[in-house]
Amino acid sequence: MKKFSIGYRTLKTAFGASIAIAIAQYFELQFFTAAGILTILCIQPTKRKSVHAVYTRIVSSLVGMAFAFVFFEIFGYYPIVLGIVLLLFIPTIVSLGVAEGFVSSAVIMMHIYLTANFTLDLFLNELAIMAIGFGMGLIVNMYMPDIQKGIINHQSKVEELFKKILAEIASYLRNGDTLWDGKELIEATKTINAAKALAFKDVQNHLTRKDNIYYVYFDMREKQLEIIERVLPKITALPVMTEQAPLIATFLEDLSEHVHGGNTASHFLEKLDKVKQEFAKMPLPENHETFLAMAAMYQFIEEMDEYLVIKQSFKGLK
Repeated sequence: MKKFSIGYRTLKTAFGASIAIAIAQYFELQFFTAAGILTILCIQPTKRKSVHAVYTRIVSSLVGMAFAFVFFEIFGYYPIVLGIVLLLFIPTIVSLGVAEGFVSSAVIMMHIYLTANFTLDLFLNELAIMAIGFGMGLIVNMYMPDIQKGIINHQSKVEELFKKILAEIASYLRNGDTLWDGKELIEATKTINAAKALAFKDVQNHLTRKDNIYYVYFDMREKQLEIIERVLPKITALPVMTEQAPLIATFLEDLSEHVHGGNTASHFLEKLDKVKQEFAKMPLPENHETFLAMAAMYQFIEEMDEYLVIKQSFKGLK
């Protein structure tokens, strides 16, 4: 069994439903408990989803009442007529793009079917229940817990993992061997995916915001990680260590100590150019194994250039 816990969505659902029912009951509305049901159906993980949920449920409920009025009043309040209503109603709301509101509209239509008498008072009663239920759902869903701290924690974790990865690559190039098992690569992928999901949720919790700077940041880190994963096998499979290896190791050690959300890529691109210049001054390979090793390391340098260009395109976090 999972650990028993009460989350904020559970609290909002319980609070919103009970208040909606209390208001509907206070005004002596028929089927007042339906207000609580409508509130529950509108509780969503984000503000934007909540607004969309209310929209789809209002439209589908109004369409449902129109179907109920036409068919029930003309053909009578019979189960077969109800079946025909649903048979035509469901494709209609699907075509309108409000199929998510089917359950809410079904609740309203069942009220009409149960009373077997579509009157103005019943129509106003259902509108009032919708207003209370959907309104309360929208109100309680305007509160969302702050997830900024969680996003920043993910940022710190990703940066620590990148530091470790770069430092381990530098250690391998300098010493020619390492006991590193590469688990940070897997952990970095998982952390970035979780962080992007959290950053996207933050966007969805702001009705006017179109993007999130942290989402762009984690997307940038994901692209950098793809480069590291692509070139790492070539570095770890070097046939021999050449005199260029310590030069690249020094650069990576420096880079690993400056992994952060700011944008200092231009500075390291300049340093990488100097590494390339030093690389070009070194003696040509004397045998085939040395040639393969130098070619792999030069390709690694070119990939690190792309790694930094990706960071340079990011304006940086404050």
